[in-house]
Amino acid sequence: MFENPDCEERCALIRGAKNIAVVGLSPNPARPSYEVAAAMQQLGYNIIPVTPAVQQVLGATAYARLGDVDQSIDLVNVFRASKFIDAIVDECIALKLPALWIQEGIVNEAAAQRARDAGITVVMDRCIYRDYRQECT
Repeated sequence: MFENPDCEERCALIRGAKNIAVVGLSPNPARPSYEVAAAMQQLGYNIIPVTPAVQQVLGATAYARLGDVDQSIDLVNVFRASKFIDAIVDECIALKLPALWIQEGIVNEAAAQRARDAGITVVMDRCIYRDYRQECT
């Protein structure tokens, strides 16, 4: 059964990230993906929107896929339904990305374990901003 890294490891992951690619980042300010990404951006993180539907979100250029991003990615933060996690994990493995954070309410244990087996640090079913606020400050 999949287990998340402990609090200390999660905080180290958050603190060590500079460039966070947010897969499924909505341009709608009422959506959780927008709220979380905007909060992380205000904390100084470089948010890289990965969403094919728009050109920009939060003042940053949006990319259709992780493979299209033209800057380094320290952490992939996912706001997509569990059925899409397998393809995202495939892309993370192919791109040799170091870390994957699957937001609260999204669970795909097999995909998370596959990513971990490929050497990717994985957090699943947790909110990155809530963890930052409650455990890492």
